[in-house]
Amino acid sequence: MKYLLTAFNLMTTLPLPASKDWQTGDSGRASVWYPFVGLIIGGITWLTWMGTTRIFSPLVAGILTLTLWVTLTGGLHLDGLADCCDGLLASTTVERRLEIMKDPRLGAFGGIGLILVLLLKAAVLSSLTPQSAFGILLAASLARWCILPAGLLPLARPSGMGADFKAGFRNWFIAAGAIIPLAISIILGTRGLISLAAGLISAALVLRLAKSRINGVTGDVFGMTVEVVEVISLLVFTVAT
Repeated sequence: MKYLLTAFNLMTTLPLPASKDWQTGDSGRASVWYPFVGLIIGGITWLTWMGTTRIFSPLVAGILTLTLWVTLTGGLHLDGLADCCDGLLASTTVERRLEIMKDPRLGAFGGIGLILVLLLKAAVLSSLTPQSAFGILLAASLARWCILPAGLLPLARPSGMGADFKAGFRNWFIAAGAIIPLAISIILGTRGLISLAAGLISAALVLRLAKSRINGVTGDVFGMTVEVVEVISLLVFTVAT
C-alpha cells in the first residue's frame, strides 16, 4: 500500500495521504504501480472527455479535457519535456546540456516544444470519437510503463530523481507493469496494438536521443518520454480508416 500511495503522490495531484517514512529509492520501488496510476489518470481524463463532449463543441471539450489532464498530473511530465527540449537540442557539451536541463528557466526550445505538444494533444482530444476515446486509457498507462525500461539505461547524473528511481527499481517490474497496457491494447483491437507499437517506438527514439546527447537518462528524460508516448499513441486513434 505504501508504494501504491507513493506512485499516486509522485504522478498525480490527487489528495491522497503521503508516506511519512520516505526512503532513498522509493520512487523506483513504487514504479511497478506507475501503469496502474496511468490507468486511473486515463480513466478520469476519459470521463472528463465524455462529459464535456456532451455539453461543448469538440474543440472546447478537447481543451477542457487537456486542462484537467495537466492539472491532474501537476504538469510534472511537461516540465521534463521542456527541460529536455532546451538541453538535448542545444549544440554544446554534455556537461552544459545537463546544466541547461537543471536550470528552472524556460528557453526557446523548451517553450516551442511545450506549445507544440499541448496544441497537438488538444487537437487529438478534439478529434476523438466515443469509440476511439478509449485510447486515452492506453496512452496514459503505456506512457508511464515506458519509464520502467528507461530505468535500465545508465544515469546521466549521479543524483536527482533519476538516481532515486534507479536505487529502488527492479528489473521484474517491467514485466509486471506491462500487464495493464498490454491488456488494454488487446481489448482495443488492431488499433490498440498499433498504438502500443507506435508508443514503444517513440519511447525508444526519445531514449536513444538522450543516450546520444547526455550519455544516459534523468528524471526529465522520463517526463519527456511520458509526454511523447502519450501524444503518439493517442494520435493513432485519430487516423481515418
